[in-house]
Amino acid sequence: MSTPEPLPSEARPLDPAPLLDPDGSLWVFAYGSLIWKPGFAHEAVHPALLRGFHRRFCIRSESYRGTPEAPGLVLGLDRGGSCRGVAFRVAASRAPEVLAYLDEREMTGGVYHRRLLPVRLLDGTETKRAVTFVADRRARSYCGLLPPDACAAAIARGHGVMGPNREYLLNTVSHLRALGVRDAGLDRIAALLEPA
Repeated sequence: MSTPEPLPSEARPLDPAPLLDPDGSLWVFAYGSLIWKPGFAHEAVHPALLRGFHRRFCIRSESYRGTPEAPGLVLGLDRGGSCRGVAFRVAASRAPEVLAYLDEREMTGGVYHRRLLPVRLLDGTETKRAVTFVADRRARSYCGLLPPDACAAAIARGHGVMGPNREYLLNTVSHLRALGVRDAGLDRIAALLEPA
């Protein structure tokens, strides 16, 4: 009987155990479209604060929210500052399927690193270890700090397989406001968009 070839590391099922919080749950930090379109089952959602990273349109999108001819922009967590978003609590039994879904959604373009970072739940005092997708500054699609008018121009013309880039920005702003979060950078870009 022959020994089966080992799977390439990216094809191996992810062992969720090292990513679980000491409370036994998987926590996922959301700062952009995951807030308003998580796409996975969760037990609870809490307003949360991540320190050391901030939300920014720093990733060119040539598929989801743009094309190679007219790239759009998507959000990433970039170094420095802090970011308010939400933390989803996922039951340990669902962790493998949720991690597989998130890896397919967030990791296929090679623009994010999956990190386990401390987030503070703002409806209490607890800190949880949460799976968080951080911008990879070495990625070809990483574009760093762009001026607000350049962001607005790219977002206004961007349209990809997931729809208009404008919708992505405005949905994110709307859902952040519903959480009581004003993101000055996103508000500035939204104000520069021409009416649809």
